[in-house]
Amino acid sequence: MTHLAQTLFPQQVIARKRDGHELKEEEIVAFVRGTTDGSWADYQLSAMLMAIFLRGMSRGETVALTAAMMRSGTVADLRSISKPKVDKHSTGGVGDKLSLPLAAMVASCGVAVPMISGRGLGHTGGTLDKLESIPGFRVGLSFGEYRDQVERVGAALIGQTSDLAPADKRLYALRDVTATVECIALITASILSKKLAEGIDALVLDVKFGRGAFMRTHEDAQTLARSMVDVAKAMGKPTRALLTTMDQPLGRAVGNALEVRETIECLDGRGPADVMEVTYALGVEMLMLAGVAGDRADARRCLEQVVERGEARAKFAEIVAAQGGDPRVVEDPSILPTARHVIDVMPQGKAGWVTDVDARAIAEATLLLGAGRRRTEDSVDPAVGVSDLLQVGECADPKRPLARVHASDPEAGRAAALRVASAYSFGECRPGPVSRLVELIE
Repeated sequence: MTHLAQTLFPQQVIARKRDGHELKEEEIVAFVRGTTDGSWADYQLSAMLMAIFLRGMSRGETVALTAAMMRSGTVADLRSISKPKVDKHSTGGVGDKLSLPLAAMVASCGVAVPMISGRGLGHTGGTLDKLESIPGFRVGLSFGEYRDQVERVGAALIGQTSDLAPADKRLYALRDVTATVECIALITASILSKKLAEGIDALVLDVKFGRGAFMRTHEDAQTLARSMVDVAKAMGKPTRALLTTMDQPLGRAVGNALEVRETIECLDGRGPADVMEVTYALGVEMLMLAGVAGDRADARRCLEQVVERGEARAKFAEIVAAQGGDPRVVEDPSILPTARHVIDVMPQGKAGWVTDVDARAIAEATLLLGAGRRRTEDSVDPAVGVSDLLQVGECADPKRPLARVHASDPEAGRAAALRVASAYSFGECRPGPVSRLVELIE
């Protein structure tokens, strides 16, 4: 940190951004240092966040902010691992369990996958919550354990440690209560400061948009993806972003243990078509960035082969065992927690082709059941959720459930079943297949 960064007063930096000036690197460093050492009060940080929200940041400012936030804590050194190290980050959605099969598949193709993930909040599910539904699975590894497992097993899926980009933790909490969440520069810095501190060589982003996503429109998703790709590249990390739709839930299961079951189906090659489509697409870009495939066709072949030969399935069991979980879950998913009550959601006389399934409504149903969090301190019930979801383009039969609700409490189950039923729309004409994949930004 420079002497100038130490002597700058918070109000000076806030005023310059308030007035629309481009901040110097030293000013951004002072802001981030003040966040972590406590020399900037919450009200000063909040004023700064609002100034950034209203005035925006140039690409150079965003790079400087990301770098300063990344360096506010420990930056992992994984250079002792000879394999290329590539991670994937998703902006979150409903039924998004892709990190689980993807890590196993990509690791089986010879790429190291150091994956630091988050918990669910609001309508989006968290990778850590899904993993913790596996009996014994431990996400709180030390850095040494994390590095050793990536080197030995080829992948580790862990939670964020307190010394990883600590500036982000304080700023994120303030953004949440000061109406400054929806800011491209702040979102970019928040995501990349943590991802690039993992010690990775390259990154693939899954930027989702639609009713069940954080970004609602294609245009907003493009803007965020372009920002993250450009900033990561400027910091020396080759990065690509896939834009994928999230108007409908991804797959047929939403809920922690239920999504682990679906993960195992994917590793057997029996997963829902939309889950397999996006998982393979992300895996292809990870292998391309790692330099282990000559072209996308080669990369796709490698991923398909490790699934067909059972190698990806075995790798997932190895990851589970390495992190203290019961690897028998891969052979016997009944080991996973199960809900006391299962309610079939019937079409109630409605018939025809499913034309829409509202991802947001399905997510709200799982929140009613206790599968997600309304506040960060809330606990989750690993057993509950919604499974066997009929998807767009399938026929609704009066005798066939639209979905199954898994509940610990029958009253919550009935309320969730009504919400699930309301998510469905029907028509006389069968809708054609629509790809989840919209655009690749590199």
